[in-house]
Amino acid sequence: MSTSNVQPKHASGTQASSLTLARKVLLLEANEIQMLAQRLNEEFERAVALILHCRGRVVVSGMGKSGHIGRKIAATLASTGTPAFFMHPAEASHGDLGMITGEDVVIALSNSGESDEIITILPPIKRLGAKIISITGTDSSTLAKESHVHLSAKVSQEACPLGLSPTASTTAALALGDALALCVLDLREFTAEDFARSHPGGSLGRKLLTRVKDIMRTGEALPKVSEEAMLTLALTEMTQKGLGFTAVVNHQNQVTGIFTDGDLRRAFASNISASTTQIHEVMRQSPKTIHPEQMAVEAVELMEHYKINGLMVVNDQNQLVGAFNMHDLLKAKVV
Repeated sequence: MSTSNVQPKHASGTQASSLTLARKVLLLEANEIQMLAQRLNEEFERAVALILHCRGRVVVSGMGKSGHIGRKIAATLASTGTPAFFMHPAEASHGDLGMITGEDVVIALSNSGESDEIITILPPIKRLGAKIISITGTDSSTLAKESHVHLSAKVSQEACPLGLSPTASTTAALALGDALALCVLDLREFTAEDFARSHPGGSLGRKLLTRVKDIMRTGEALPKVSEEAMLTLALTEMTQKGLGFTAVVNHQNQVTGIFTDGDLRRAFASNISASTTQIHEVMRQSPKTIHPEQMAVEAVELMEHYKINGLMVVNDQNQLVGAFNMHDLLKAKVV
């Protein structure tokens, strides 16, 4: 069948109604979160205390949409200093309950509080001695009554136009989980460095965990010449090593100066002869250096502050042990 007469729908009315509905959804869910915040009471504090003092792990469980929210809550807890994992309640009845010990805290999510898969595993969990925190939308539900601590995620209405799909209720449960995780984080005095250790592959992890020694060039890749070397040798060294500068060292391999591409241009502008000039005559003394154990992010700050493109790395005796430039930092994804 020919489709030459089929036209895409660009009706402004359709777009307007979509925007209107979208705004309604967002505002409704935001309002439910505000009401949730106002309802928080000492039960929330008890839940935080249970998680904070848990000597085992936090096990999060939920069916369907609640399960998806539970997975995110478990991931947030784990990444903010609280050992946690998600356990599917249906699989729990077929052996996965062996993951739980009496030292654990279980966070069970169910909007109705009557999910069969969750209710079924409550008795064996309680027999183990694990504590149960429930998050439901029904305060009088079985799950709410059988848990040690109940947190209400009740909403006045769902954002779904049909009133069927879990929307505002799942948002409320997710926000409540975030609040739990972040309150525990705060009480643990969890730092950005702690967070980075859980995220070594992320940008924050790289910035906070990467040290200068991890990115610096060493050995034959190091551009360096002695103080007595002729400027021609320095040019060769800079060209071969490609860092845009060369270190100048004394007989003890201690850094006494630096010569950069910029210094080279200035030298040629002054008609200095490369074949008759020793590097110590044109080098810059007291160059900026950094220690190999310092964080790479400190190097970035130093280079940005002094508007330089590279740094030499020295040990406690001011001996040259490495060098790098901004390209090396970019390659390591520190910047």
